[in-house]
Amino acid sequence: MSPATGRDPGPDRRRSRAPGARLPDPFRDLDAQPDPAEFITRLEERGATPAHARLRRRFLRFAGVTPGASVLEVGSGSGAVARDIGRLVGPGGNVVGIDPSRVSVAAARRLARREGLQDRVGFRVADGRRLPFAGSRFDVSLAVTVLLHVEAPDAVLAEMIRVTRPSGVVAVQDQDFGTLVVAHPDRRLTARILDGVAEALYPDPRSGRGLPGLLARLGLRRVRLLTSVYQDTTLEPYTKAFLERRAANAVQLGIVAAPTVERWLDDLTALVASGGFVMTLNFYGAAGIKP
Repeated sequence: MSPATGRDPGPDRRRSRAPGARLPDPFRDLDAQPDPAEFITRLEERGATPAHARLRRRFLRFAGVTPGASVLEVGSGSGAVARDIGRLVGPGGNVVGIDPSRVSVAAARRLARREGLQDRVGFRVADGRRLPFAGSRFDVSLAVTVLLHVEAPDAVLAEMIRVTRPSGVVAVQDQDFGTLVVAHPDRRLTARILDGVAEALYPDPRSGRGLPGLLARLGLRRVRLLTSVYQDTTLEPYTKAFLERRAANAVQLGIVAAPTVERWLDDLTALVASGGFVMTLNFYGAAGIKP
């Protein structure tokens, strides 16, 4: 494994940012990234990972996506979730995915056409805080691994509630990085890297556990919780890329030096070879009924 961090910048240059600095979350403005297509590849790679596909589809069943339903997905990215929804609602239903990224929307449309779902799955460029829909339009409104990236999730959820019909379902799912577990012989270093980077990237890296309370505060009824676990013991390509990005970010933030990160990654590779690699991460889903 290699985070492509380059050479150790030396003791006087290791801290490229001040302690406590924040890294910009690339998913907040994907189109401004040097290579937006790379992020589309990441999203599709995650979507194709069997453990992720299972927990995603379990959440859609929990959210009450049924044949014939009209469904909104906020923050649809490359469209992996929306395509799953399209298969669940069938030819009598319809799905609209919205995302602020033009690159994402173009890719999502292309991938939906490739799978023959364009007649029931559509995508629009829009801001989740100002949805371009009349009130009470959708049977179900969803946001999957989106609120983690948002400074004011209440505003997004308020809009989702507005466009959902009375007695319809509003459901959200987020990972919770306070539950991330990676087997590694150096536990303290692992915690420094993973916790330090998560704190620097996200407004609330433990947002998942707060979703039921958030839905209840916004007036939804019969709020329910679903806990799912992403589990990997073989170092899937998505997991490998995730850990390498965390390692590279740790160097960029000055949490650790590049040689330390290289050794950390080498130890993970050795664990994979010996059959001792484990990574788990909890995903929390919450769903409520609009009064």
